[in-house]
Amino acid sequence: MAHAGTGLAGGFVAGFFHPLSGADHMLAMVSVGLWGAILGEPLLYLLPVVFPGLMVIGAILGMVGVPMPPVEWGIAVSVLALGACVAGAWRLPAWAAMAAVAGFGLFHGYAHGKELPSAADPFGYSAGFVLATGFLHVLGIGLGLATRWPQGLRLIRAMGAGIAIVGVYFVTRAAVA
Repeated sequence: MAHAGTGLAGGFVAGFFHPLSGADHMLAMVSVGLWGAILGEPLLYLLPVVFPGLMVIGAILGMVGVPMPPVEWGIAVSVLALGACVAGAWRLPAWAAMAAVAGFGLFHGYAHGKELPSAADPFGYSAGFVLATGFLHVLGIGLGLATRWPQGLRLIRAMGAGIAIVGVYFVTRAAVA
């Protein structure tokens, strides 16, 4: 949603605010932190590292033009699936949770990598974007700490359900685009 498809105008500040300007990116990134909080250690720390790590790889793939499946579908499905993981408090094996988050990070990064070469300051933009991504993951972890209490877990799972519902909307939009 935050992609205009015409390149990126600015440097660090534009990069920092970009993930905050599209609900699809913001919800997916917060969900990574929420799910990590549900899964506990070591995934509490690993998921928020895996996502931006693969986001960088995805950006490189986008910059060099490696073909990928429809990226907007991948981003839309990431919101739906991560929201469902939080809503269901799904406890996947560590490798499966990391693989899912890695795949979603790849799609989010690819979308930005396609636009990055036309940015006025690609390095500054990238640095701001990665910092904001980390901030959103930490926000999700902070909110997710409420899962330590029964009422808090219910609240976080309800948030996940809401995120998944928004994901259904994004998937529907991707289907008609």
